[in-house]
Amino acid sequence: MPAVTADPLTLTRLPRLPEQETAWRPVTRVITAGHHLEGEGFAVRRPFPGVDLSLADPFLLLDHMGAVEYAPGEAKGTPWHPHRGFETVTYIIDGAFQHQDTTGGGGLIADGATQWMTAGAGIQHIEQPTPELVAAGGLFHGVQLWVNLPRDHKWVPPRYQDIESRDVSLLSSDDGSSVVRVIAGELAGHKGPGVTYTPITYLHATVAPGAKLTLPWPRDFNAMVYALSGRGAAGTGARSVDEGQLAVFGHGDALTVTAAASQPQAARNGWEILILGGLPIREPVARYGPFVMNTREEIVEAFQDFQAGRMGTVPAERVPHLSSADESVED
Repeated sequence: MPAVTADPLTLTRLPRLPEQETAWRPVTRVITAGHHLEGEGFAVRRPFPGVDLSLADPFLLLDHMGAVEYAPGEAKGTPWHPHRGFETVTYIIDGAFQHQDTTGGGGLIADGATQWMTAGAGIQHIEQPTPELVAAGGLFHGVQLWVNLPRDHKWVPPRYQDIESRDVSLLSSDDGSSVVRVIAGELAGHKGPGVTYTPITYLHATVAPGAKLTLPWPRDFNAMVYALSGRGAAGTGARSVDEGQLAVFGHGDALTVTAAASQPQAARNGWEILILGGLPIREPVARYGPFVMNTREEIVEAFQDFQAGRMGTVPAERVPHLSSADESVED
């Protein structure tokens, strides 16, 4: 069960959208996530890349970690590794992960918190389970989203944001049955705490069994729904979307999803989904491993800079970082 939740009847409700007058977005594709091993050998489900990246733009990758109940000694993380040219957004739904980077930033990401790292011109970082989770085992569930940076921002200085669980904006569906968490962007005039270079909206919703959730959505954004657990249907055509599947929407002004009336035990409180979209950057993408730039020459330069030690040193002295209360840099 997600760490950040509330009685939806006590929350501000989203507006009710008129059925006939609304341009509902259809679902154009449903993609089943592939299984991969990352870092020191922890399993992830990855719905994209794999989908045509033009459909996901400005997003580059989504890794779904868990939900898993680790036995003692099973939890694993990643060693130190570099990034350049994009942002990593790590959202821990249940459990804890610890982070450190070469700007001197770091800390614990736990139970509904998000750590938003802008690699920008170049950074190294490490992500590990806590010693307590390694020793005793326990529940772990999270996702990591990669957000591309446009050409004009690929060389910004590295930074990271701590978004605590208490910072997330909580809303309810128009009928008061479901909870929507706004992590970044804006939904019906309600802003999330994440500070973004590229305009995006990033939500986590728990849709009550049998309930419908309708959301207004910017016409110039793309839109996707990923099922973290449980089952439901997306779009006016009611395309089935089960755990580990991604629905890609076409054009329109609003989204509709409906949770199945009968849910598996792991989703007994509702269908858990990520809802995300953004303004496509529409620039050339050159990517190799941990680097995402615009040209092959820039990728070669990134490897040279990393090998020359120009992406920070390990360990690093602590420097100021951006909190969720700092002013937005959207433009």
